[in-house]
Amino acid sequence: MRRWLLPAVLLFIGLGSAVGVARAQSQQTAGKALTLAAPPKTPVLSARRAAPLLAQTTARVRLDGALAAAFTDPALGPGRDSSCLVVSQGDQALFTRGADQRLIPASNMKLLTALAALQRLGPDFRFVTEVRADHAPANGVVDGNLYLVGSGDPLIQTADYNARFERPLPDGGYTHLEALAAAVVAAGVHRVTGAVVGDESRYDGQRYVPSWKTTYIADGEVGPLSALDVNDGFVTANPARAVPAPSPAVLASGSLNALLEKSGNEVAGEPTQGPTPPGAVLVASLPSPPLGTIVAEMLRESDNQTAELLVKELGRRFGGAGTTAAGVGVVRQTVAQLDLPVGALSGVDGSGLDRSDRASCSLLAAVLQKAGPDSPLAAGLPVAATSGTLTKRFVGSPAAGRLAAKTGSLDHVSALSGFVRATGPGSGPPPLAFSLIVNNTPTDAAGVALGDRVGIALAGYPSGPAAAALGPQR
Repeated sequence: MRRWLLPAVLLFIGLGSAVGVARAQSQQTAGKALTLAAPPKTPVLSARRAAPLLAQTTARVRLDGALAAAFTDPALGPGRDSSCLVVSQGDQALFTRGADQRLIPASNMKLLTALAALQRLGPDFRFVTEVRADHAPANGVVDGNLYLVGSGDPLIQTADYNARFERPLPDGGYTHLEALAAAVVAAGVHRVTGAVVGDESRYDGQRYVPSWKTTYIADGEVGPLSALDVNDGFVTANPARAVPAPSPAVLASGSLNALLEKSGNEVAGEPTQGPTPPGAVLVASLPSPPLGTIVAEMLRESDNQTAELLVKELGRRFGGAGTTAAGVGVVRQTVAQLDLPVGALSGVDGSGLDRSDRASCSLLAAVLQKAGPDSPLAAGLPVAATSGTLTKRFVGSPAAGRLAAKTGSLDHVSALSGFVRATGPGSGPPPLAFSLIVNNTPTDAAGVALGDRVGIALAGYPSGPAAAALGPQR
């Protein structure tokens, strides 16, 4: 039997049963006066009686049409064929295009880093930066050196550095170096006969991934990587004129030295770097914000520095070494252990800066589904027309305030992956999860425009006649 005949047959069977029941009831009430309601305007065999199904089908057809039309823009050029899009709602696939193509994901690579970090370390994990000394303070004096021991915290900053960003982090959104200096003073330290020594030995000394474009460094897209990174490893407090420190550990020890002297402490030696000797006593410590907050900052602001230091910490704890390569291996292992399509993944960093990174829309959509729309990962995504890298996108559109997604951008590459929540109050239907990647566009603007069209189309779903408008009418 043809598939299109089956629903009609079932409909007639159902109507036949209903007619039989009606006849029996009519015979039982024979002789009694009956007041019959006016017959429905809609015929018994009208398709309107399948109103909910028709409404859903209409919405799907309109969504398919809008998404397919988004890829017909001539401005995409060869990007039309070097692109993928996956859209799902719960466990139902709504749209797929080139789903398994392995493409350059740009900063959508951070979704994989975020998932691995949250899975391995947990959202409540905190980095703890310590200050140790050769000898315990005695009468306010430390005889010897103070050691500033790096823990890999990616968000240790001074207040003046944070204040100069276009979107400064809130007080609870980063680790205040001033608070660590205050803790040293509170521990009874007033004079140091030695120096403040920066210890970055937790990770390796590789500052940058060798295959990164040199312009990333010159433009301040990422600072020198170190287990002791104060102010992202930049000498100047002005992010617009970022100057990488020759030694991030010396920059950090010098910053703490300056804060101690500002509070009235005397430090005899010049700031330097080196390992902490065994047996050094703990003077003070400062925990970072919880990992959930750090991951949110990374996703919301597309922070390359945070992503790369999280990868090194994963390598240090679970991969045998505090290196980028070891951490990337841990990310891959985590993806495999979660039964996600790891075959689509290849990468050399955690930020997505490298153009040899590859991922598919199927993989990124699976990451979103595994995390879920109410997860710490989802909570950290920038929101359309509201926060982070989406502050100036989707303004005045139906997606504003409802689309939350990770952006991605490199030369001729654009990506957007996240969730779109339905309109209306209450729990409502599950959010749409989606992943879009486009490579090889003639201009960067063409890729961004495609993401905008897709996001607005998703925000319009479900669109179509309401079920009530298709239902029986009297």
